[in-house]
Amino acid sequence: MERTLIIVKPEGVQRGLIGQVIARFEQKGLKVVGLKLMQIPREMAERHYAEHAGKAFYEGLVGHITSSPVVVGVLEGPEAVSVARTMMGVTNPKAAAPGTIRGDYGIDIGLNIVHGSDGAESAQREIGIFFAPAELVSYERAGDRWVAGE
Repeated sequence: MERTLIIVKPEGVQRGLIGQVIARFEQKGLKVVGLKLMQIPREMAERHYAEHAGKAFYEGLVGHITSSPVVVGVLEGPEAVSVARTMMGVTNPKAAAPGTIRGDYGIDIGLNIVHGSDGAESAQREIGIFFAPAELVSYERAGDRWVAGE
């Protein structure tokens, strides 16, 4: 099973979309193994966006993600990274397909509702920024075999 990090960004929290976003992932069959509401401190945001340091949009990213509470979560399932990214849609909501989270709820690239890890390695790194190992829970759901064909 693969794990990925998702963040319901400030605009998702402020617009009351936490439940809808998390529900979509659960309804798809991904399992929530970590979840918390938090205000991201600047230092943590800088570690999260370290790959963008020095780029023109970096300060805007850090400023935005620290501007309001967010919900961070860890999802688990077969190919969780690619499944979550497909469900989110492309980064620019104007180009995101209807039926995706960004396509249904976003309008502006800077307010695109949700973040998701872009690969297995970045997922591990990002999960380590936001969650201690003890904050992640492993458990079996009765319906898991009906999702992954186990």
